[in-house]
Amino acid sequence: MQAVTITQITPPELEALIEVTVRKVLSHAKLQSQQQPTDELLTVQDTANFLSLSVPTVYGLISRGQIPVMKRSKRCYFSRVELINYLKEGRKKTLSEITVERDEYLSSKKKGGING
Repeated sequence: MQAVTITQITPPELEALIEVTVRKVLSHAKLQSQQQPTDELLTVQDTANFLSLSVPTVYGLISRGQIPVMKRSKRCYFSRVELINYLKEGRKKTLSEITVERDEYLSSKKKGGING
């Protein structure tokens, strides 16, 4: 960034310059926070609270291999980001999403199908 010497600036011009600069900084910070989700390791108890489940239910999910877990010694740890992704995998599609997928599937069958 080049240094600029300001000889004269009016108060409204200074205010506008500060406003533009603050907006740029806030926009950049918002992009940074969206791109880099912070991860945190959770215990079994923390995970149970986070998922609104009981501790025995969490252990059941672990034993059936249904939940992402890291084990060290006799301790289990969970990544908050992996748990969020785990929850998203169970998300049910909306009717409009199903309709779009159906239409895309049918249009691809017409174009490249055996009979088409």
